[in-house]
Amino acid sequence: MPESQIHPSGSLTRQIAFLPLVGVIFFNVSGGAYSLEEMISSTGPGLGILLLLLVPLVYGIPIAAITTELATAIPADGGTYEWTKRTMGGFMAFQAGLVRWVNSWIDMAVYPVLFASYLATLFPSIAEGKYVLLEAGPFTLDANWALGVLLVVLPLAVLNIRGAKSVGDSALLFSVFAIAPLAIIAILGIWEVFTNGIDPLTPFTPAGTSGPDALAVGLSFTMWCYCGFDQVAQIAGEIEQPARVIPKAMSVSMIVIVASYTLPLLGALAVPGWETWIPGSFGDVALVLGGKWLQIFVTVGGMFCAIGLYSSLLMTSSRSPFVLSRDRWISPAFARQTKRTGSPFVAIIVSSMIYSLFSAGAFTTLIALDVFFINLLLLLNLAALVILRRRNPEMPRPAKIPGGTVGLAVLAVPFTASVVYLMYLQYLDYGTASYVYLGAALALFVLAYFPARAYQRRHGGPVADATPKHEAPSSAQENPIVDV
Repeated sequence: MPESQIHPSGSLTRQIAFLPLVGVIFFNVSGGAYSLEEMISSTGPGLGILLLLLVPLVYGIPIAAITTELATAIPADGGTYEWTKRTMGGFMAFQAGLVRWVNSWIDMAVYPVLFASYLATLFPSIAEGKYVLLEAGPFTLDANWALGVLLVVLPLAVLNIRGAKSVGDSALLFSVFAIAPLAIIAILGIWEVFTNGIDPLTPFTPAGTSGPDALAVGLSFTMWCYCGFDQVAQIAGEIEQPARVIPKAMSVSMIVIVASYTLPLLGALAVPGWETWIPGSFGDVALVLGGKWLQIFVTVGGMFCAIGLYSSLLMTSSRSPFVLSRDRWISPAFARQTKRTGSPFVAIIVSSMIYSLFSAGAFTTLIALDVFFINLLLLLNLAALVILRRRNPEMPRPAKIPGGTVGLAVLAVPFTASVVYLMYLQYLDYGTASYVYLGAALALFVLAYFPARAYQRRHGGPVADATPKHEAPSSAQENPIVDV
């Protein structure tokens, strides 16, 4: 195949409308209050709910606002990669693209396992550790893992290959099924709160836990709950009317996400026993509030949460190898797209294979790296925004953060402080070993640049402009397309 066919100009079909984008953002950030039970038992009802309401002001909203300004000014796939390429050059762009993709290997491995775990609560015979097929080092292939691959990884890879529209439409449907059982808990529980005079916010912190300790744990939980808004920029080139749709979808998603966290937890706190809550305790609460049917419904909702998270994140994460290939950093195969929808099918398939492998492993020691690199990418986004404002003040910005330099500082200073504090908390949790892993990972990312840059030079350098048109590409010379 001629090289001009292998490396596209980056033009993709705009096919994600407003409501499907809300579903995609919802799952890239949240998925609902599933697994937040442990935050309440560790932090306390009062402090936990307060943090879920306040942290968006200093963390979630700044991420969404920074992303919205950049993604509407430069509506091209790649997000952080594209912004750093334009502001900091090829080296930092390559680091951003590679870090985001490799980081997804750890993140995405969780969701097939999570789905299988929910399924195992309905069918205990397939619980994790039963019917072990193979054990090798940190990897365990058992029936639980196989079900995750067969019921999550494979079908959702096919869904993603069908195109961004299919992923967006299904995300909207998955979000309804994920939210519905928690909404019932919220309604039944809050009714109990008002009719029985229950104070769901007392005590403020758990007995025997100091305020600073509870705050540290709560911040770690809640900041994790509100990262992910920047992922939407990975698919900015596939969103219809991005200047109008992205800001609107971000605003609606923020409201939905905050409500999907706080209201079910407030309802659940009508049931005694929050002190012993662990991930999955919503099922016990549902049994008390509504009976066995609601408990099963919560389990099914958790399964839809897992598949919604996996599907939406597969779409956004697979765009990292796609843009790296488009700019000739890695094999041209990753830039190949389907004829019907322009979906980067090779990037999706290879990513899915990697996620399947990592879902069989135990990599808890790498979580500290995951959190660090997520926040490092967020700081890169902020730096890119500042540089673009200084370097290209005349650039059209349909969703510019208001207030000029002062307005940006009001948003950026507390956001940066919260990111630095979270990194410090990660160090306290994981100790010196986290810095050893971090140093090794950074060294590997830097070293990977040199062969990638040599490869890029041999193949003609990066494309000049990856900003897509509003219509689908019409020339085979622009995109490597195959009939899939």
